[in-house]
Amino acid sequence: MLLGGCATVTSHRAAEPLDYLPSLAGAYFPLRSEVMASTYHVYIRVPEGYEKDQAQRYPIVYLLDGDSTFPMLAPEHLFLKYDDHMPDAIIVGIAYGSFAPPVNHREIDFGVRAAEFESFLSSELIPAVESRVRADPSKRILVGQSFGANFVLFSAYEQPDLFWARIASNPSARMRPELLTEPAKAGVRSDLHLFLVSGTANNADGRKFALSLADRWQRARAPWAFEEIDIQGGTHAADLPNAYRLALRSLFGTPR
Repeated sequence: MLLGGCATVTSHRAAEPLDYLPSLAGAYFPLRSEVMASTYHVYIRVPEGYEKDQAQRYPIVYLLDGDSTFPMLAPEHLFLKYDDHMPDAIIVGIAYGSFAPPVNHREIDFGVRAAEFESFLSSELIPAVESRVRADPSKRILVGQSFGANFVLFSAYEQPDLFWARIASNPSARMRPELLTEPAKAGVRSDLHLFLVSGTANNADGRKFALSLADRWQRARAPWAFEEIDIQGGTHAADLPNAYRLALRSLFGTPR
């Protein structure tokens, strides 16, 4: 399952092998978190030609809800490289192994235990991943959808310097309403980015919540450059690839 350039990765074969899906080629490993007292399934897609240039380092994208977002956005990034001339990247999916609770506890991780999950990312997941692949730690990107988007916003507020860019797609109005009023913590870096993507056909409460955040952050001082992106006709979840594409095109300077 590993490409030659990922030979340092200690990998366990997934229940269904991905050997014949080259757009997802890379590695997999389970990660038991002491912070969360839970096991996560970590999937890594490495760029084409990764094994050829052992000196090259790549931007690295961390996908929340990797059970669905990894098989969706890892191939999407390959197409962005082909069509939009996007820099290739290492794509990491953080998966639970099921959509059903209690195995899948995303609402807990992204809600009441968001601070602990942030600690898991910074102290356990990122070191485990970036000790295995040639990532550029100055070019980390965090992507979340719905409840995952709420965590992306929480992370931007609490630990802004951890990720170079964050993409929050259609955050849920049911979580983290305090983000409407609380100021973000100060960051050290001056190159940070936060993208809030909202579908115009999202559910009414979610759309209102996103626009309220955007209105405030367009005027507020924050440690990141903020951009709100509307997807005309975009719905809550089905337009995540569009959200990803439009945010990355802006981030890497490709005109929309």
